[in-house]
Amino acid sequence: MIIAANFKTNKTRAQTRDYMDEVNGFIRSENIKSEIMVFPPLTAFDNFGQGATLGAQNAYAVENGAFTGEIGLDQLKEFGIKTILLGHSERRHILGETQEEISFKFAYFQSLGYQIVYCIGEQLETRKAGKTALMRYIETQLVGIDMEYENLVVAYEPVWAIGTGLVPSNEDIKSIHADLRAKTSRPLLYGGSVKVSNMKEIVEIDNVDGVLVGGASLYAGNFCEMIKIAEEA
Repeated sequence: MIIAANFKTNKTRAQTRDYMDEVNGFIRSENIKSEIMVFPPLTAFDNFGQGATLGAQNAYAVENGAFTGEIGLDQLKEFGIKTILLGHSERRHILGETQEEISFKFAYFQSLGYQIVYCIGEQLETRKAGKTALMRYIETQLVGIDMEYENLVVAYEPVWAIGTGLVPSNEDIKSIHADLRAKTSRPLLYGGSVKVSNMKEIVEIDNVDGVLVGGASLYAGNFCEMIKIAEEA
């Protein structure tokens, strides 16, 4: 199992250190075998010791240069970061990243051997249009993406379920993940209002290899509980 926490624009470096101390201590004390990832804001990067893999929520496809407001390879290397989140719906729909831009970043970080957690998912109007329209839409998010890249992890997050408390039915998740499995042999995560109360049923769905958790992951105790549930599934 892969259990990933995306902090988005939450937590300071001090808060992240307290969080990582608790989570890493839990990983060691419980002898956790699952792969645990944490994606804090870039200002919270630090060396937190062994345990969870530290990842970047975003970076520009460059070593360094004149790209105001961005970070590049130099800043990732300073903290030994080799895992990155790409294609998240908030970067697509709020910050305006195009598929061309996302696939360019993908190719760059693939060339460097980075572990890439690649996010895909549909908005509510697409969901309402039916399964065929949904999968056609997801196909547009796979353009320029090497779906068999050895360090790829795919995260399916229906946009309408992120932070809303709404979750697709287990059958819907199973159906989408089955279609995605036909497109890649790499791990498939589910994301979108994952929490302690629904964690067990989600990770037991066929072709769900783990979860990408947003708001519910901000509390270290909750996240540790979700790790334990996944470990026992």
